[in-house]
Amino acid sequence: MRRNPHAGHPRSGGLSLNVFSAAEIDDIHLATIEVLDRVGVFVEDEAALDVFSDGGCAVDRGRRVVRIPQHVVEDAIRSAPSRLRLAGRDPSRDYVVESSRVGFTSFGEGVLIVDPKSGELREPTKADVGDAARICDFLDSIDVYERAVGAADVPQQVGQLHNAEATFANTTKHVFMGPFSGYLLGKIVEVASVIAGGRDALRERPLVSFITCPVSPLKLVRDTCEIIMGAAREGLACNILSMAMAGGSSPVTLAGTLVTHNAEVLAGITLSQLTERGSPVVYGSSTTAMDLRLASASVGSPECGLIGAAVAQIARRYLLPSWVAGA
Repeated sequence: MRRNPHAGHPRSGGLSLNVFSAAEIDDIHLATIEVLDRVGVFVEDEAALDVFSDGGCAVDRGRRVVRIPQHVVEDAIRSAPSRLRLAGRDPSRDYVVESSRVGFTSFGEGVLIVDPKSGELREPTKADVGDAARICDFLDSIDVYERAVGAADVPQQVGQLHNAEATFANTTKHVFMGPFSGYLLGKIVEVASVIAGGRDALRERPLVSFITCPVSPLKLVRDTCEIIMGAAREGLACNILSMAMAGGSSPVTLAGTLVTHNAEVLAGITLSQLTERGSPVVYGSSTTAMDLRLASASVGSPECGLIGAAVAQIARRYLLPSWVAGA
């Protein structure tokens, strides 16, 4: 089992970037609470509306808007575990996420690849999915694997099930998957259960975690709700990952974007905890600034780095494991 070094602990050295002071992080939290309580979030899924309603939230079913009181949000934060054990098919590849330990992963989903033989830029195939997983399995610096590319040569309605099959067969590390729907999440769980030796064995040694993205600004669409609730019921981790774009789908200021980002992630965490108290979650971010010239996400930019550092600060305030997209 891997326990990577803590970041910034005063031993022989360390690196830390604090974008905001503790008081400023508190201000972002309080602003987020105000947004969730007074503005609310759009929730598309009927079952999720029921969960929020039963959990003490104000639900406007006509507009599908949920307003979440402060005590409900903060209770959800407290009930989510601060430590995760991400199991691999090979137990020596198990990875522990806790406190300020820093690890690395691949990220997805690449829509084009350079063919290794011809040099042609083309869409990935299912074989490429397996090859990418095998490469990352070999790299010691990659602690867990998130599918790097998606197969374009399979029926897309079940594409993520094909991606899961190719990934599980080619890595011994823990796997993160974006299943795209609650139905496909269930099918991927069935596959992982067979590998683990049964449903109970999978809960004991979770070989897979899931990723889902709210839609900015402030929307939990149907597939996001299904994935959050489905993962919670299975006892598997869900990385709730906002992809807000400053100047596009969120305010142009860093603090304003983080309030939108935080509201989306905390709404998802609240749904998870109201579905199954204590269910594992990851505080995720692929939030960045919009390139105003191209109207596209400026991933790998200085702004992206600042947002990522601030997201890690917020997650540490909540004692939650975080996942931050980078270069």
